Amino acid sequence: MSRPFRFGASMIVPAPAEEWRAKCRRAEELGYDVILVPDHLGMVAPFPALVAAAEATERPRLATFVLNAGFWNPALLAREVATTDALTGGRLELGLGTGYVQAEHETAGLPYGSPGERVDHLRRTIEDVRRLLGSPEHQPQPVQKPRVPLMVGGNGDRMLRLTAEHADIAAFTGARPVPGDTAGKLLPITPEELDERVARYQDLAKGRAEPAELNLLIQLVAITDDPEAAVRPLVEWVPELTVEQALELPLVLAGTLEQITAKALAQRERYGFSYLTVLEPYMEAFAPVVAELRGR
Repeated sequence: MSRPFRFGASMIVPAPAEEWRAKCRRAEELGYDVILVPDHLGMVAPFPALVAAAEATERPRLATFVLNAGFWNPALLAREVATTDALTGGRLELGLGTGYVQAEHETAGLPYGSPGERVDHLRRTIEDVRRLLGSPEHQPQPVQKPRVPLMVGGNGDRMLRLTAEHADIAAFTGARPVPGDTAGKLLPITPEELDERVARYQDLAKGRAEPAELNLLIQLVAITDDPEAAVRPLVEWVPELTVEQALELPLVLAGTLEQITAKALAQRERYGFSYLTVLEPYMEAFAPVVAELRGR
């Protein structure tokens, strides 16, 4: 039986205090279940932004989406997690990843490391934070017991193994970093490639006591009678894609409300994605889909 849908809005645009609170309230009004904040230089700092979101709202969960583990010391991160969970009334979900933007690490004066080194650091971070927050001696204490839910984001084999071992939520991007690019450019992966990645994860996770929730970040939403026009900017950015291929991408939802609803249901059946996150610029556009899929 499929999980019911959950919907998240990833807030990527910095704003003054009242504007920030207003758009978080708007996300709640539109029916989003989770307000998420990424961890990139040039965007808001995740934890204070989530505390402010909690003060402005009542219902949505609050998530980091996802923290760059290389930015964080485990002991300091455990303090941030426990404090934020307490200040948000136990609404926090902790998202963690390796980080994929080399230029940001260089700007921050932090080591970037090889892919293997970044995964090793993420594993140590997860294990250390879990150990610290699980200790009754740790102060402050998080509100949620037995733990703050953990999301891990990544598509590589070692990341999928780590996700299968530790994550309550497995996050897939539907895209991959461009080799050699230091600015974080991503290229979309095909439906068939995502089939293989999800199947690999499911194989690694088959011994779990409880299945994880599967998350997909949607990169483009357009309710329209002309979906071809909606994806042409993406095709111009990724010229090896045809318009037809762009419309088939899992991270693209373009078409009529009925077509988009059908695609979301089909992708839940095909991949298991029940937790869908959209970027802030598409929050309003996706709201009718949220209403249509609520409870399904």
